Amino acid sequence: MDKGINRRTLGVLAAGGAIGVGLGGCDRAGKTEVAIKSRQFPGDFVWGVATAAFQTEGSPTADGRGPSIWDTFEKQPGRIKDGSNADLATDSYRRYAEDVDLISGAGLKAFRFSMAWSRVLPTGAGTVNTAGLDHYDRLVDACLAKGVTPYATLFHWDLPQALQDKGGWSARDTAHSFADYAAAVAARLGDRLKHFITLNEPAVHTVFGHVLGEHAPGLKDIALLGPTTHHMNLGQGLAIQALRAAHGDLTIGTTQALQPCRQAGGGLAFWNRPAAQGLDALWNRAWLDPLLKGTYPSLMEDFLKGHVRDGDLATIRQPIDFLGVNYYAPAYVKLDLKSASHIAPGAPPQGGELDAFGRQIDPSGLGQVLEMVRRDYGNPRVLITENGCSDPFGNGPGVIDDGFRSQYLRRHLEAVKGAMEAGSRIGGYFTWTLIDNWEWDIGYTSKFGLVAMDRATGVRTPKASYAWFKGLAQSGTLPLTP
Repeated sequence: MDKGINRRTLGVLAAGGAIGVGLGGCDRAGKTEVAIKSRQFPGDFVWGVATAAFQTEGSPTADGRGPSIWDTFEKQPGRIKDGSNADLATDSYRRYAEDVDLISGAGLKAFRFSMAWSRVLPTGAGTVNTAGLDHYDRLVDACLAKGVTPYATLFHWDLPQALQDKGGWSARDTAHSFADYAAAVAARLGDRLKHFITLNEPAVHTVFGHVLGEHAPGLKDIALLGPTTHHMNLGQGLAIQALRAAHGDLTIGTTQALQPCRQAGGGLAFWNRPAAQGLDALWNRAWLDPLLKGTYPSLMEDFLKGHVRDGDLATIRQPIDFLGVNYYAPAYVKLDLKSASHIAPGAPPQGGELDAFGRQIDPSGLGQVLEMVRRDYGNPRVLITENGCSDPFGNGPGVIDDGFRSQYLRRHLEAVKGAMEAGSRIGGYFTWTLIDNWEWDIGYTSKFGLVAMDRATGVRTPKASYAWFKGLAQSGTLPLTP
């Protein structure tokens, strides 16, 4: 799940290179509420929930699974806020049938989960681990038996450690290994698994994992920005080709973490506008442009020198059936003449609502990025593949009477409906997440689930938001109040 670009990390990113180009951005701030004409969603609108393998599965060595970069990262002292690891997580590798029962019990018709690359190919390449694929075979069948459509994400940040040892995504060979992995999954499961998501939030993985060092693999090197970005884009294009070659009836998309990039200080602070436009290029358009237009933003040219080969952009620009949009909060930046790049993180507007991460709660920002996609990228079909909020941080049990979560979801769904009424082709909404899980570098201190879990017993307890979301999925009518 994308934590967004926070005030500290924005400054570190900005220090890596000068940002001052004039690109069309999504940098305006407005009212955080969204007015809609109707509260009824279409009958074929897809209601679902999203999870990720490393955050939920546990069982890190079961059935021949190889280590991933997150297995390595979590063991390094000081990396994880509460010192925890994901060896248990939500124990979903063993308790997946209970998870599917919870999903179907809520009237949800779709389950977005990710596959652990190192379960399928323990070293990232070579011989397929049949026992690892058996798990996903069982999971897919369990979903279908309950009338739940499985949406499988192929890469949700957990690169096999063996590939990282050879350079990871900074190495061009990893793009080809990703395509081989996609082909192996499609060959085994493509007769029943028909919905694929190639990459999850590659901007987050690139920036937080390779430039800021706050996520696995924990690298801090601005020189990795270009090759990592390009090779993930290239790997995605090759994987889409491999999936379509295996089965011609697949529905294939990708998931991007999109954020409005806003100038701190509001519209009158015009001197902050170039910073906002530059971040928009790095965070949003470095992924949307090559996929949907076959080009990179001009800001990326220096970073990409020597990495883009003839034919690469044609390979990257593959037709997709949907664009997955993950949204949590806008980002704010400002001009800072004291820094080498003249950029620093900016604060959200004073007096605004903040979430547990200190980010502005602004449903209109979701409408803003959906407008950008509609206006600048040909209005592709969209699925909201992540949106949700955490309990207040802490190591205690999850909040069961979580009306704040239902309120958050309702307000953001108003933004989704508003975008649909404006012409966006939005076909579904997946909330993050099913069960309180292991939340990357902050461990178990953050809880996003519709369902709480007792880590000692594994007992799952649905929260009030679970019942609220169930009512919405069954009726398709968005309530006026949570």
